[in-house]
Amino acid sequence: MNATHQLRCTNCGVRIAGEAARSDFRCPECNGLYEVIYPWSEGAGPWNAGIPPNSSTSSSVTPSLEVRLPNPGGMRHLWQERKTSTMAVDQSGVWRFRELLPIVRDMESVVTLREGNTPLYEMPRCAQLVGVDWLLAKHQGMNPSGSFKDTGMTAALSVAVERGFQWVACASTGNTSAAMAAYAARAGLRCIVFIPDGKIAWGKLSQAMDYGALTVQLKTDFDGCLKLLTKLVQQFPIYLLNSVNPYRLEGQKTPAMELVEQMEWQVPEHLVVPGGNLGNSSALGKGFLEMKHLGLIQRVPKISVIQAEGANPLYRWFTDENREMKPVTAETRATAIRIGNPASWKKASRVIEETGGWCEEVSEQEIALAKAEIGAEGVGCEPASAVTLAGLKKLVAAGRVANEERVVLVLTGHTLKDPQYTIDYHRGELLTAAEVAGATVSEQARHAALRKPPMVLEADEAIVLKALETHMATANAEDTQTTHGSPA
Repeated sequence: MNATHQLRCTNCGVRIAGEAARSDFRCPECNGLYEVIYPWSEGAGPWNAGIPPNSSTSSSVTPSLEVRLPNPGGMRHLWQERKTSTMAVDQSGVWRFRELLPIVRDMESVVTLREGNTPLYEMPRCAQLVGVDWLLAKHQGMNPSGSFKDTGMTAALSVAVERGFQWVACASTGNTSAAMAAYAARAGLRCIVFIPDGKIAWGKLSQAMDYGALTVQLKTDFDGCLKLLTKLVQQFPIYLLNSVNPYRLEGQKTPAMELVEQMEWQVPEHLVVPGGNLGNSSALGKGFLEMKHLGLIQRVPKISVIQAEGANPLYRWFTDENREMKPVTAETRATAIRIGNPASWKKASRVIEETGGWCEEVSEQEIALAKAEIGAEGVGCEPASAVTLAGLKKLVAAGRVANEERVVLVLTGHTLKDPQYTIDYHRGELLTAAEVAGATVSEQARHAALRKPPMVLEADEAIVLKALETHMATANAEDTQTTHGSPA
């Protein structure tokens, strides 16, 4: 397979060589974002719609004259065979699929922590609650630093290494900073993290500190951090590692390949993804569309994006008759998606429309309930991941997801990313009185059944035994009611 690639503006269609990109990864012609394209991927993505043909003046780079499409069966066999290899790049759930992301010339440049290879969990209780027959969760929180960002960071940071950068930087609500710091430490690079002051989960910030990042807290929101960082990288030789970097999305598309491989190359009908800066939904869409283009799969799933009500610019755009993107002042306890001006919204909107998906919003109360319901399956996730289940409930209720459809939730972060959220929920201290009042009677009952605050008892055997006896009797009665009646 030809290992060369180009960057193409998803807005105006200008093509450039990868090394020719500006430090902020914006197109000088129209300020659009770039997409990585390969000789074999021409026509594979939704970004072709509305893009003018590339003119001779827009770039000195032209597509390869010889396009050899890879053999689908051969690639499937090769990727499976690599699972038994002891080489680090083969043990990576990203670089195992390197034929579909030839963005580095030398595999020695690859920086990997054996990311990817994340589990696909069956979720029977959540399926019953939602009203679908078949529900799975692809848990990207099981990556080395605890979030899906690792799959993109191994790709983009490897490009930075190959191009000789010594400094990397990102603006972050938490997960990006943790991933970048881990991979920079692994590569021996120095890194700078800009975070909103007091507006991220401390568990995530502690990771960046532990991995040696220079952490700068700014008295602004995520969008303000990214704006300042964009100016900084234009003045210093610092490689930008936010999702505006198209190489990040090349790594983040690989869970799509891993997912269908885990499903024996069957494709689910629906994929539900959290929506923050919207790079992840864009990347997964790109992965599915490229696989279909190459004959690895016969169709793509519908991809729906769920946002928090307090950070919902894409939802507002999606439901606006004029289709005008208006940034919002983001506010949600789901800190990983607390972004009011998402950089990749155009890419995400095209993926939603190309695949026939939808965009939905959910409240803080709905997020908290969904997180507890996922946890009750023995599968923990951070709050931002739980918007998927909360949103799926609405999609099913609106008839946008049929009962017989196979649905996969993408869980993007580990439950230990924000333990304080979980503790506050179970102590009954998370939601405001207004949020509790906004819940339906059924939802309030679910909250009551799911909360498991700790018992605080005297260290007296009789007191402990009596308390446990009472608790066990109540639990057994609830189990009996659930078995013979309707679930609580």
